[in-house]
Formats: sequence, C-alpha cells, structure tokens
Amino acid sequence: METGPIRLLVVDDHTLFGESFVSSVLHEPDVTVVGHCATLAELHDALHEQDVDVVLLDYESGKKNQKELLEALSQLRLAARFLLVTRDMDVTELHDVLDVGVSGVVLKHGDPRHLLHAIRAVAEGNQWWDESALRQLPTPVRQSAEMHAPALTVRQQQILQHILDGLSNKEIGAELGVSETAVKASIQELFHKAGVRTRSQLVRVALEKHSEEWLKPRS
Repeated sequence: METGPIRLLVVDDHTLFGESFVSSVLHEPDVTVVGHCATLAELHDALHEQDVDVVLLDYESGKKNQKELLEALSQLRLAARFLLVTRDMDVTELHDVLDVGVSGVVLKHGDPRHLLHAIRAVAEGNQWWDESALRQLPTPVRQSAEMHAPALTVRQQQILQHILDGLSNKEIGAELGVSETAVKASIQELFHKAGVRTRSQLVRVALEKHSEEWLKPRS
C-alpha cells in the first residue's frame, strides 16, 4: 500500500527560519508542509485540527518559557513525532528533551540535507540525534544519548552489509538494482548516522558499537 507524503508542521516564532525552510522543501515530493505555527497555543490547535506526522520545532523559540515548552512536548508527543532544531543544546537540555520523548535534535549550522534525512527518519519511527551535538557532551551523557541513535532503514542495512563484503558502489548498485548515485546518497546517510567520514571508519563503528542493531544475521 502506498503512503502519502510526510505531513510536516513547522513551529517557529522567527518567520525567516520557517519561510527559508519551507522554500527548501517545496520540491521534495515526499514532504509537504501542512502548517506554520508561531506559538505553543497555535501548535496545540493545529494538532487537534489536522493530522501531522512530524513537528519541526525551533527550540530557541521556546527557551524563554522552557518549562511550558517541555510540558507541551510531553502532552502532545502522542499526536505527532517531534524533531527539534537548535543552535546548541547543553547537558541539562538534552536530558530534558530525552525525558519528554522528543524523537530527535538537529543543529541549525549543520548540512541542510541532514535536516531532510532527519525528518524522513523520524517519520519512519526512528530517532535522529545530531552526532556533532553529541560529541560536545561529556562522555556519560553522550553514551546515554547514543542509546537513542537512529536505526537504519532496510536499504541502509543492505548497503552496509555489502560494504562489509568489500563491494564497490557500482557493485552494490548492481546487487540492489539501484543507481550508483542512489548508493552514494545512502552511504552519506550512513556516514552521518555513524558520525564518520570514511568507509573504514563506518565499518569500525558498525562492528564495535552497533553490531546488534545495524548488522542483521544472514538468512
């Protein structure tokens, strides 16, 4: 059964961010922006008036009333999945958003493509925690957050296994019946999820840190 595009609601009291982001996804066939809210009250009303898959919330917009924001996130998390966009996030803030069930955090100064990857991952029920944000945290907190690292899609698991088998991008594409460009795009997503830049680093992280979650037994 085919599913429709991801229904995205943007929450931001700085019009510039919201408008610039909306314009960046206008040509994405699998994402549609269903609304733009400036306040938590508007967010509450919007979630009761329409179906929303992912709420993209500018975390800076709610920092002035952080207690109210966290309470709202806790109450509304069953209505949609929440993805926060922020310039930075300290240890206490990270713990707070983990506790209320936020699905992910993306840094504003990161690669814009990562935001779209994050939206798609969260819409699929996965979590997405910006690796560059996690690396800024003390080790115990980073390890706690890494337990919520985004899961791999079936296609990403297939490509990772072929990388472990030593196949080239062209060979992987032939095995999966997709273009080499599509393989390269998936590998970049794997790099981001693993927090690495090279194939060798990806293999090491997959084997040492995520073997149980990312590497499925061969049938």
